[in-house]
Amino acid sequence: MTDMTNKADWSSRRKGDAFVVHFSGSWVNGQPKPDMHLLHADIEAEPELHTLHLEADHLVGWDSSLLIVIRQLCEWAESQGLSTHLEGMPDGVRNLIVLSRAVPENKQTQDTCPDDFLSTIGETALAAYRGLDGYFAFLGQLCIDLFAFIRGRGKLRSKDFLLILQAAGAQAVPIVSLLSFLTGLIIAFIGVIQLQKFAADIYVADLVGLAVTRELGAVMAGVIMAGRTGAAFAAQIGSMQVNEEVDALTTFGISPMQFLVVPRVLALILMLPLLCVCADFVAMAGGMVVAVTISDVSVLQYCHQIQVAVELSDLFVGIFKSVIFGLIIALAGCYRGLNCGRDASSVGQAATSAVVTSITWIVVADAIFAVMFHILGI
Repeated sequence: MTDMTNKADWSSRRKGDAFVVHFSGSWVNGQPKPDMHLLHADIEAEPELHTLHLEADHLVGWDSSLLIVIRQLCEWAESQGLSTHLEGMPDGVRNLIVLSRAVPENKQTQDTCPDDFLSTIGETALAAYRGLDGYFAFLGQLCIDLFAFIRGRGKLRSKDFLLILQAAGAQAVPIVSLLSFLTGLIIAFIGVIQLQKFAADIYVADLVGLAVTRELGAVMAGVIMAGRTGAAFAAQIGSMQVNEEVDALTTFGISPMQFLVVPRVLALILMLPLLCVCADFVAMAGGMVVAVTISDVSVLQYCHQIQVAVELSDLFVGIFKSVIFGLIIALAGCYRGLNCGRDASSVGQAATSAVVTSITWIVVADAIFAVMFHILGI
């Protein structure tokens, strides 16, 4: 039989504008519990109450069942406009209740009325403003750390930096070469079919050389690296954010910007121009395969026409673009990683956002450069 002397019980009394509830007995699973609706009725019967005090001096034992009752009672009292005080409860109960209420509940429901059109526009504008504010703060801190590194006040771990260089450079050569070769092959195939109508097959070298060196080489390398390396940067740093490794770096006095972002930015700025040059030559080789195979152009004629049509300025235009594209990819990947949430799904969202942001700004920057170089006559 159940020991009725230790059964879960409560008593209540009014004290001024406060209502005091005293818990006693054994509040553990398996013990019968009193009906808390009776307590609600007692509280509602008292007029002009402001606070609810919970006490427990003679508890025989307690477990999660007491915590559930107290948590539900606190929520009910707050919905009635009463402030709750737990000073009379044991320290363990009080600490666990505070911990359980540390993260607010998501109060959004599906039946919530949607905002009107103007409110949606305003919230979107505010979100964009906050995003720009955070992005400019990120850029400012990066500039400070880069200048500190240039002046010798910042250090990079050489082993980590070399690993990042390898991942962003040598390991990306196969995929960049393959896609660049196919791109050059496609451009040459489309061009030679049209040029054969005018017996101008030789000018396929001009088409492939100028298109690849000025535009497609840098853009293709940038897009590939955005999907490959930019997403990797966001996922790596985002995983560190989820595992609180970034917080640990800050606690130890190590700047996450200097330790995580600066090496990746420098690595992509150094490696993407080399990948761009590789993409240029491989794409021209792909165009040569098509030109020699389906037209009367020889290898020597193709190479000579490339030398006539493509100048060093054209090659340098693509290299300059690739430097900017590398900076864009590194900034997008690192920024999304550092601003990642604390759950696993946030890592995937950060990686996706890094890729979309990188490719968008690569296209925008390429359009700006095209207009600018045309005005300058480059």
